[in-house]
Amino acid sequence: MYNPIVILHLIYKQSQFMTIIIFILILGLVVLVHEFGHFITARKSGMKVFEFGFGFPPRAVGVYRDPITKKFVWVIGKGKSSIKEAVSGEETGEENQFPATLYSFNWLPLGGFCKMKGENGEKANEPDSFGFQKAWKRIVVLSAGVTMNFILAGLLLSIGFIIGLPADLSMGVDNKAIIIQEPAVMVQMVEKDSPAEKAGLKYGDKIISINNTAIKTVDDLVNYLKANIADQTSKTVAVLRGTEEMTLTMDTVQIKEGEDYLRFGFSPADVGIIRYPWYLSIYKGFVAAGFGVINIFLAFVILIKNLVIGQGLAFEVSGPVGIAVMVGDSARLGISYLINVAAMISLSLAVINILPIPALDGGRILFILIEKIFRRPVPMKYEQLAHTIGFLLLMILIIVVTGRDVWGLIK
Repeated sequence: MYNPIVILHLIYKQSQFMTIIIFILILGLVVLVHEFGHFITARKSGMKVFEFGFGFPPRAVGVYRDPITKKFVWVIGKGKSSIKEAVSGEETGEENQFPATLYSFNWLPLGGFCKMKGENGEKANEPDSFGFQKAWKRIVVLSAGVTMNFILAGLLLSIGFIIGLPADLSMGVDNKAIIIQEPAVMVQMVEKDSPAEKAGLKYGDKIISINNTAIKTVDDLVNYLKANIADQTSKTVAVLRGTEEMTLTMDTVQIKEGEDYLRFGFSPADVGIIRYPWYLSIYKGFVAAGFGVINIFLAFVILIKNLVIGQGLAFEVSGPVGIAVMVGDSARLGISYLINVAAMISLSLAVINILPIPALDGGRILFILIEKIFRRPVPMKYEQLAHTIGFLLLMILIIVVTGRDVWGLIK
């Protein structure tokens, strides 16, 4: 006889393994497309690319094509690579140890890099150097990664609209859309330490009823809570998770000051699945990507503003672990949700990278603009120092947020 507890444990472990695999594949695609943007525009602009790397050093393995023999040569191990060189663009004189561009895989899979000759202004008198090029060419190369991430998101959403994508239908839908799954009240976010979180409500759950009162729209949910504001007893909430129907018991409390009714502590939306005819899907996909960029940018503005004025985080910020969990949840909901999340990850990477933060593409563009304004470049040592400090601060932020995500999973 098989032990059912063991079987359930194996299934759980397998689902975790698949979540990790899917997350790595999505991250790999997003980063590869981003760095390919830098790579291809640099090469087309006549710049020499020393290394095109996935992840950050130390190097695990690399390969280049010998320009004389035309054979591929493998490089095993760290070699001369380092995080500082990869991020700051610092040249040590060892870059020419390979006769052609080295395509490398590195041990820290948190990003990637495209190391170009003279990207900090070195060797500005050599035609194949980044620093030799005109300012507009350098800006094109630096912004190409962001552009490719936007294009990737647009294509993913276009494909999604062909097969069907989740959408909030509470405000209606245009007459060219084809509804292939009727809307239901779906949980979009569960607020920290809320009754909903304590009861075990999760992203993607669909609310069926409360105390046997059918809930078909968000308006039904809000009207029920307003009508029963005086009822302080725990409520029975019927939930559909995948194909499994379950019952959760939770209280209603005042989540935020000024609200005129009590809530469970989750954000709902009337989510249905829609698609468009193939000839409209590409247009709709890129329009959705444009709105996605705007929403993500505004979210960052609100986040930074609240941190500056001391109001704390307006919403939860996830690191790699939190994003991996979100990818796993989306995969369990279906390919439509996974495509949507992959597109949003690509757009988020685009928005983050274009911000004027040292070590990111936007930070490097900022130094070029400063050069144009003051008609002389920022001294190389100061720019490299700024990029190194910016990178270290970003790594610290990732570590802190990841640690919080892990703690949230195990507590």
